[in-house]
Amino acid sequence: MGVVEADVDVDVPARIAYDQWTQFESFPRFSSLVKRVEQVQPAVTRWLVGIGPVRREFHVEVREQHPHSLVAWRNLGRHLRHDGEASFVPRSEDHATVRVTVRLESSERLLGRLVHAVARRVIRAELARFKSFVEGVGGAVEMPRGTIRNGRVLSSETQSSTHPGWVHG
Repeated sequence: MGVVEADVDVDVPARIAYDQWTQFESFPRFSSLVKRVEQVQPAVTRWLVGIGPVRREFHVEVREQHPHSLVAWRNLGRHLRHDGEASFVPRSEDHATVRVTVRLESSERLLGRLVHAVARRVIRAELARFKSFVEGVGGAVEMPRGTIRNGRVLSSETQSSTHPGWVHG
């Protein structure tokens, strides 16, 4: 399993970066790879990603979520097997570092190195797009947040009007 780590400094508070990141349905607005994201269960989303004519759909389970600081996930599909986390570290009141760590599965050594190199470039480019997006929107709309551990919702700050009892993100 290869590990890819990348980070980006954003000129918004960690809370705003976290809130925007966990609005998964907005990923297609800044990502060149993500075509669609749908919330299907409180801690599960369905992702459609693609480059050119190649498309892959898979489900992702949020395993850990700590409001304004961490989101950790695992892919539930057969393709693009990975797990990862995004952390949001305050640098000052109005600045934060977004750090993404992704662990990629690959059964072949040569293919694994190629996937790792491509993934590193893609993640860095996607983080740069996220930076432009989150700084450009002037602050995310705050959404209901809660804590998730081992894929289970433990608590939420407020209830979502769209899906009562579901933690958004």
